Amino acid sequence: MSRPIDLYYWPTPNGWKISVALEEMGLPYNLIPVNIGVGEQFKPDFLAISPNNRMPAIVDPDGPDGQPISVFESGAILQYLGRKTGQFYGNGERERVAIDQWVMWQMGGLGPMAGQTHHFRQYAASIISDQRQIAYGAIRYTNETHRLYGVLNRQLEGKDFICGQLSIADFACWGWVVPWKNQGIILEEFPHVKAWFERMGAREGVQRGFKAGAELRRPALQTPGKAQEEARKVLFGQRAR
Repeated sequence: MSRPIDLYYWPTPNGWKISVALEEMGLPYNLIPVNIGVGEQFKPDFLAISPNNRMPAIVDPDGPDGQPISVFESGAILQYLGRKTGQFYGNGERERVAIDQWVMWQMGGLGPMAGQTHHFRQYAASIISDQRQIAYGAIRYTNETHRLYGVLNRQLEGKDFICGQLSIADFACWGWVVPWKNQGIILEEFPHVKAWFERMGAREGVQRGFKAGAELRRPALQTPGKAQEEARKVLFGQRAR
């Protein structure tokens, strides 16, 4: 039996990608919290694993040739785990290319745009005084997120999963649809996304991965006061590093 993978993690859409994948793949793992609200992602030990100071990251003690390997960036981690296990990564190059396209779509589109939507719709008022700037950002990114849901909805028409069969592309995207209400999305406008989202959420592996570390998620950003202010400074780059 393989030794547990160390998963450096916080319960967010990017973190859920990997906890869900590990659960679905049946891989043992150790959950190592990285509290992004207090700046643990900037600690030197973590930076040695994830030089972009972002979680998630993994350390696999049973890497290539039996030697340990660390991997950062959630998309790269998903691809590595797919290759390692031979699961959820297609059969042959043609299927793998199709899956890679949608993993990259999430990494370059859905995740960043939905993240900016969260920022301008929920947090920007605490750090930007010009309401016009906030309104422009909120409208701009909400519209783009809405467009991306439309892209995903078209792709899912007639399919149970993004690339036909369950794959790492589904793990990549599902967590970013979880907070659809905060993105200003009406999920009923995208019936194929809604059906897929519910289909994914009914899976036991997805449920276990989603619940991983749920007790860690303190509502610092939602609780008024000094803790909220400090968390926002860390998360939104107001503190020099």
